[in-house]
Amino acid sequence: MTSLKGKTLFITGASRGIGLAIALRAARDGANIAIAAKTTEPHPKLKGTIYTAADEIHAAGGKALPVVCDISDEAQVIAAIDKTVAEFGGIDICVNNASAISLTNSQATDMKRFDLMIGINTRGTFMVSKYCIPHLKKAVNPHILMLSPPLDMKAKWFEHSTAYTMAKYGMSMCVLGLSGELRSAGVAVNALWPRTTIATAAVGNLLGGDAMMRASRTPEIMADAAHVILTKPAREFTGQFCIDDKVLYDSGVRDFERYRVDPKVALMSDFFVPDDDVPPPGVTVQPLPSVGEAQKSR
Repeated sequence: MTSLKGKTLFITGASRGIGLAIALRAARDGANIAIAAKTTEPHPKLKGTIYTAADEIHAAGGKALPVVCDISDEAQVIAAIDKTVAEFGGIDICVNNASAISLTNSQATDMKRFDLMIGINTRGTFMVSKYCIPHLKKAVNPHILMLSPPLDMKAKWFEHSTAYTMAKYGMSMCVLGLSGELRSAGVAVNALWPRTTIATAAVGNLLGGDAMMRASRTPEIMADAAHVILTKPAREFTGQFCIDDKVLYDSGVRDFERYRVDPKVALMSDFFVPDDDVPPPGVTVQPLPSVGEAQKSR
């Protein structure tokens, strides 16, 4: 299977960034995409709404269903999934992309922000997956994909932002558990994470503005890697923690320069990439500054 034509994807947080890029890549195959996100009105710092995303998906060749959905709200999640099934007849793929972030230590993390990150990242991922699973079990080659990191349990990933790391690793723990639970049912559950920072609003607003954006790759590398994963046989590829360029290299891609925002600027490693994870031949990545250093550089 090399195409997502006719497949229905339920993607959280698909109004912008990586989620939208994954949706557009699927749309070029002729897929159906449910855009499950909260943004209905333009935001001064965040480009895109569920409606502008739908327009882009249609223009790319897909079908789109913009659905207002706060994935921390159980009733809204159930309603969004029901609308998707009513519109497209089922769900083939669930992409858990929505995420909340606060790169703050324990004393700088208020409990409302803690609850938001756990509620969106960990609980939201579990809940969206839970309610998609009955529909996925009826699909041909069903997949769940988390946009979450390998479980590299090192203090350095926690010490500057314990709450955020707990919330992201919670998504990855869902991969461990659900891949085992659903293996016999033939539903693949995998994680995908970028080797480098990706040029999204989160990187621009939180990690150093234009300088960090120029040291990043574009969201299209994640979209292309997701497409490779989502077209793999579900019964043969599950429980994997994937890094974007490694997935693409293994699928035959050799040119990674086209994904760079600025070829003249050294690429910057993203958080959570294990030290022993070797990049593909020809790819050089600079270590990411600590959270504190990154924030000081802004």
